[in-house]
Amino acid sequence: MRIAITGLMMVTLGGAAFAGFASKKLGAPLANGRTAVALLKTPDGRDAGRAMAREVVGGLRVTVDARGLTPGDHGVHVHTIGRCDAPDFMTAGGHWNPTGTKHGSMNAMGPHEGDLPNLTVGTDGRGTVGVTVPGAMFDTLMDADGSAFVVHASRDDLMTDPSGNSGARIACGVFAKS
Repeated sequence: MRIAITGLMMVTLGGAAFAGFASKKLGAPLANGRTAVALLKTPDGRDAGRAMAREVVGGLRVTVDARGLTPGDHGVHVHTIGRCDAPDFMTAGGHWNPTGTKHGSMNAMGPHEGDLPNLTVGTDGRGTVGVTVPGAMFDTLMDADGSAFVVHASRDDLMTDPSGNSGARIACGVFAKS
């Protein structure tokens, strides 16, 4: 069984209403939009799927197609450093947060740009999730130290700073321009 969840995360940046995008639909594809892909691996090096970040109108579209994971809900986040050293993937740093907000879409002072909806994995070990992150910028994602995509062991409560009580890091991949 494959479960797909699609969400829309709204981020207000200094009260800006994304001027210049009023005539285009937020999240619509860009003809020359850049992409980056992260190949996800478990601590023992097994393939765990992939994540992709694609430039779209008004931000980035982040999607993940995971496999080989335990069934249930898992927190998933973009992290600040493009390193995924096993076994704990702590080299990926904290959540990607260029605007300095708090963690979680349910937090009145959040979310930050690395926050994504929970990934629901079915009994077949597969799950997908996708979200448009308004205001997120490809050049910030792919800065000098890069960024990584991390799958956590537990469900993200979408509120608790800094990581939503989402537990250990069980899969990680470094974003590379594609």
